[in-house]
Amino acid sequence: MDVRSALYERWPRRWPVRPLPAERWAAQEPTYRDASPALIEAATKRAQARPAGNWFVFAASREVRADRPFGARVGGIELVAWRDRDGRLLVGPGACPHLGAPLAQARVECGRLVCRWHGLPLGAEGRFGWSPLPSHDDGVLAWVRLDRLGGEPPLDRPVVPRRPAAATAVDAVATMVGSCEPVDVVANRLDPWHGAWFHPYSFSRLRVVSAPGEGDVPEEEDRFLVDVTFRVGRRLGVPVRAEFTCPEPRTVLMRIVEGEGAGSVVETHATPLGPGPDGRPRTAVVEATVASSPRPGFAVARAAAPALRPVMRWAAARLWKDDLAYAERRYHLRTAP
Repeated sequence: MDVRSALYERWPRRWPVRPLPAERWAAQEPTYRDASPALIEAATKRAQARPAGNWFVFAASREVRADRPFGARVGGIELVAWRDRDGRLLVGPGACPHLGAPLAQARVECGRLVCRWHGLPLGAEGRFGWSPLPSHDDGVLAWVRLDRLGGEPPLDRPVVPRRPAAATAVDAVATMVGSCEPVDVVANRLDPWHGAWFHPYSFSRLRVVSAPGEGDVPEEEDRFLVDVTFRVGRRLGVPVRAEFTCPEPRTVLMRIVEGEGAGSVVETHATPLGPGPDGRPRTAVVEATVASSPRPGFAVARAAAPALRPVMRWAAARLWKDDLAYAERRYHLRTAP
């Protein structure tokens, strides 16, 4: 046993950060035997069968403001979002009903959109066949319900995973876009075995403790349980136990169940955007990280949240730069003639 490995074993378990033992990337235990394509595909299909009620994540809550409109596209549908004078989220079609002007370029006056082409005001009551769509603000993410796109029986509210209380947490939302479909993003997340191989800069000592089977699995048992060390430097890491579940077809939830930050979550939402200029589908990965800790020092982190959020977004984008390549490759292989 080398010095770093011995230090790892002797390090006090109560300390959240631990030194990482010396490991060569190629010396890891191979995981291809456990990462069964049939198992991953079965977990993905079970996720796709769950109801979403036609709700789609389209932005971080803080991106939609009261002083200007926010333009978005979901499933090829042009949308505009803004807030009324009470701060309530409003989402509607992105084209003005008069002559089709882009309402993302409108102005917000007294809680209403005012079209810049001819001054048509549009509000929560709607007019001329234009009316707001069902929307929901969960405090971290903004959702819109598109019944024609989803094609399911509608739900009154989206399926929002349980999170740490906002007063005790720090949240950040990162958005990336890839040339694939939502199912490819979900399948990527339901392959935890690739973590330490594909992302050695973020994960170490990853072991899948349990995985669901390939057949019918009760929803409460349909989860991947993983022991993993999150790297916080080249030689330091935070060991945790985490579970991966799918509360609805386009969401994969990672929750820390044991270790530092227990209860913290990373929500990966895959939203179809529609075809790109090349005709291939585009999918937005909207990833919300909601971190919490009972340690007294975490209050400092909450106070520094505005400075922490760019770092949290950078870490998510770094990971998804690789994972979108994975998802795009899966889409290519899945759709190749």
